Amino acid sequence: MRQLMLLLFLAGVAAVSSAESTPSPALLVLSKQDHTIAIVDAKDLHVVAKAPVGDDPHEVVASSDGKTAYVSNYGFGQFHTITMIDLIGQKRIGTIDLGALRGPHGLDFAGGKLWFTAEAAKAIGSYDPATGKIDRIIGIGQNRTHMLYVFPDAKRIVTTNVNSGTITVLDKTEGAAGAPQGPPPGMPPPPPAGALNRARGLPGPPDGDWNETVVPVGKGDEGFDVSPDGKEAWTANSWDGTISVVDLEAKTVTATIESQTQGANRLKFTPDGKHVLVSLLGGPDLVVLDAATRAVIKRLPIGHGAAGILMEPDGKRAFVACTPDNYVAVIDLATLTVTGKIDAGVDPDGLAWAVQR
Repeated sequence: MRQLMLLLFLAGVAAVSSAESTPSPALLVLSKQDHTIAIVDAKDLHVVAKAPVGDDPHEVVASSDGKTAYVSNYGFGQFHTITMIDLIGQKRIGTIDLGALRGPHGLDFAGGKLWFTAEAAKAIGSYDPATGKIDRIIGIGQNRTHMLYVFPDAKRIVTTNVNSGTITVLDKTEGAAGAPQGPPPGMPPPPPAGALNRARGLPGPPDGDWNETVVPVGKGDEGFDVSPDGKEAWTANSWDGTISVVDLEAKTVTATIESQTQGANRLKFTPDGKHVLVSLLGGPDLVVLDAATRAVIKRLPIGHGAAGILMEPDGKRAFVACTPDNYVAVIDLATLTVTGKIDAGVDPDGLAWAVQR
């Protein structure tokens, strides 16, 4: 009996010692069918570990310190949770219950906060990991607010609203939320912001508000990206097969590219801003555009359809989730060729990059 217990103990020690630690950087790959997240070594592209992420995982993002991953459990508006993964411990550590904010999908991490869309609520929100609470909800009022991009300083946000055929640009204002710009003619000026609340012993208003601008684009706009210089948003209109170029300062469409990208799912700029990659859900090619000329320069065969696109920060490679083929294609951005495939689970979709700091 003692020998058996000793053998079991030694086997457990060996299993722990043989487990691979999470590399940095790491590529994160979601499997919608397996309901897992794969942690992939970015150097040789082998899967280090997998962890469960709950039902219908669609998008994933890593915290700024690279230690936690957040996964949206979408459910086409039925679900209301975001799963948290300890990337160091390689395990699920809990869920964020969004309550009535159903249909979480798009994710971003900026300003120390997790930002998310909530399609069924026609809203976006932010979650503060330090307090474990949702600390902001912003109504968008458009149909299927699906993806979002939060600028690094968290003062500008862009969303795509698929069924409305619009994007929303949100700009954070300074000062008291909802403070009037001035009194009507003949009226005395209002009291200083927060004065009435202070007189009543209440805290002042939140720091700043958000101005929203709705910009009509094409039909079925879903995948999009903001150019590396932050000046433009390019959105792939999946029903039209076009790409809308939006000037984010003027908040107007400055060009519509006839890219023949019907069924587009994701659109991403290369880190140098020279090329734009578009994945097609039902098409065999990855479409590559020259950002300067705004012309399609290549259609790269990668499989039978694709979803998530992720750029390596150094600009050497792109990773494309070929969902119907159950692999992630590795793209050399210098030659625009497929150089490898990663088997990270069935129906891969959302991809993210995690760097430990």
